[in-house]
Amino acid sequence: MLAEIRLKNFRSYADDSFEFTPGVNIIVGPNASGKTNLLEAILVVSKGSSYRVKDSELVSFEAEWSRLDTKSLEGAERTVKIVLEPSITKTYELAGKPYKRLGMGQMLPVVLFEPNHLQMLSGGPERRRNYLDDVLEQTQIGYGTLRRQYKRTLAQRNALLKRPSGDLKTQLFPWNVRLSQLAGQVVRARASLVEQIQITLPGLYKDLSHVSTVVEARYGSQWPVDSYETNLLKKLETTVDTDKLRGFTSNGPHREDLIVLFDGHPAQESASRGEARTLVLALKIIEMKLITIARDVTPLLLLDDVFSELDGARRHALTEQLSNHQTFITTTDADIVLQHFTDRCNVIPLTH
Repeated sequence: MLAEIRLKNFRSYADDSFEFTPGVNIIVGPNASGKTNLLEAILVVSKGSSYRVKDSELVSFEAEWSRLDTKSLEGAERTVKIVLEPSITKTYELAGKPYKRLGMGQMLPVVLFEPNHLQMLSGGPERRRNYLDDVLEQTQIGYGTLRRQYKRTLAQRNALLKRPSGDLKTQLFPWNVRLSQLAGQVVRARASLVEQIQITLPGLYKDLSHVSTVVEARYGSQWPVDSYETNLLKKLETTVDTDKLRGFTSNGPHREDLIVLFDGHPAQESASRGEARTLVLALKIIEMKLITIARDVTPLLLLDDVFSELDGARRHALTEQLSNHQTFITTTDADIVLQHFTDRCNVIPLTH
């Protein structure tokens, strides 16, 4: 749990410090006061990256570097430094030891819930793929590396498809093999995660919604997971001409989806706004539980301006899940949040 943070040249902060409590920390202020920037700083120092912008944009305007320093309630210190010149570099220091990248063991487990997540069901499949991959990155050792390797290999194959080339099939073959190998690992991890989600989702959705709707989650794999590599390799070999015309790779886990059914019907097509929000809330609660089990530690919970987006029943359902989590909530109206917490909260007012 974080006890304090100092931000230097980070986004809208020149040099500011904040103290936190182990329970609920409410960051309140008008729009453009830096609420989300502070939440973003907590995420960067925990996981190493922002969910909104690339590293260069984390440095304040006209500054050459940015620095975040935190101390935990137990006294452990963490530092993140971003330097723009001569090239962008990001370094970490944990308990006095330097790191160039944070592995799962160095990251602080954290669950982020922000307004865009409420469109997870109604939006495109990329949102749902990212949900699965983000959970896997925090619960399965090595998945973050696998995810990056797959993206790089896919980018290499797509780049070849866009170049004028004589013997394209020969040039693509090693990339097809590598992409298929990585894809099989990605799909098996995702499918296994969805099986775990399915164990909890139906009952949790009923508890949150108080309706009898039967909810089911499936992973929309193009082929059986056990033979995925072989099937994808064949498909990549036979669709070279089509992919070249399109300019991108049209098959693989980057084109698949998390499918949710409400009473046997695709929720993406039939869910109401309230049903969709209840489902996303359930998925976020499951994310918290899965990370807690995998890491044997309760994750930090970051709620970026979502409390006002939920109705009274869903707010109450969410607050029931917060008792064991250090929570950071941004809002323009502290009263909306305070009325749901009988315990003492730490209110952090922002004005600039």
